[in-house]
Amino acid sequence: MEGLKVSDANLVVYVHPSKSNKVPQAVLRELSSLLFRFNESFDGVVLAYDVQIQDKIAKILPGFHPYFGVKLKAKLLLFAPKPNMLLEGKVVKLTERSIHVIVLGFSSAIITGEDIREDFNHKIKHGDELFASRSQKRHVIKVGTVIRFLVKSFDEERLHVSGSLLPANTGSIRWLARHSEDFLVSDRSTRKRSESEQELVGGETYSLNNDHQIKKSKKHRIRE
Repeated sequence: MEGLKVSDANLVVYVHPSKSNKVPQAVLRELSSLLFRFNESFDGVVLAYDVQIQDKIAKILPGFHPYFGVKLKAKLLLFAPKPNMLLEGKVVKLTERSIHVIVLGFSSAIITGEDIREDFNHKIKHGDELFASRSQKRHVIKVGTVIRFLVKSFDEERLHVSGSLLPANTGSIRWLARHSEDFLVSDRSTRKRSESEQELVGGETYSLNNDHQIKKSKKHRIRE
């Protein structure tokens, strides 16, 4: 999934002298306060960390009444979704005009009706709401489905994502995984057809005959 990154950081954690005999625990407590909050310095939400204390001896900093300054080297796992990235999440609620999703168990996302492609039709089956593809009958999105969607925007304060299901490579993860090869074949076929049309419309074409000689043919034009 996109939107996740690992960042190296050099940090200084301030520890009160009363915690001088429990510095590691005090450092971890301070770092824990960073979790699941957007941090402008790191440009992302801190999900996890791995730290190494650089200095064995902490220094008392003047003007902090006084506090110990402990230098750390940390690896941070960050959640930093940007527009046009692809995220994955679990559907927790469906209505006729929206799909509500939870990403990584903490970030909420919503996909409104205008961002759900027309191929998906809202239905009620056995009392449960769902979206079913008109062209691919087995492509269904319902509560509990893990979906892939495109990021439109990210509210850093609320940790809320606005998403879209308009691109063809979005929808149910399970269905997409089973039909990923179809997308690749279709894409390759489209590119080949486009290249052939450009070559023919351009005028003269060349081919290799049975005698391995280059043969020039007459101009052709493709009409759609």
